[in-house]
Amino acid sequence: MRVAALYDIHGNLPALEAVLEDLACAGADRIVVGGDVVPGPMPRATLGRLLDLDVPIQFILGNGEVAVLAEMEGKDSGVPSQYRGAIRWNAAQLQMR
Repeated sequence: MRVAALYDIHGNLPALEAVLEDLACAGADRIVVGGDVVPGPMPRATLGRLLDLDVPIQFILGNGEVAVLAEMEGKDSGVPSQYRGAIRWNAAQLQMR
C-alpha cells in the first residue's frame, strides 16, 4: 500500500492541486494529512478539495485547526494577537454555507 503524507497545506489550493497531481501519478492508496490544512488564503476550497478525493484520507489536527476551531466555538484561540485576525477570518470562511 502506498501512503502519502501531507503537512502544512495552509489553505494553499494551487500548491495542493500540484501535489495531488503527483500523488495520482504515484498511485497513492491512502492519504494522511498531518495537520494545518488551515489557516490560509483558501480554507474552504482547500478543505473541500481534500474531502472530495476518491482516496481514503485521514486527518490529524494541527495547531492551525485547533486555533480555528476554538475561534469557531467562540473561545480564545491562544494565538498571538497579530495573528488573531487571520484566525477569525478563516473561522468565518469555514462557517459560511
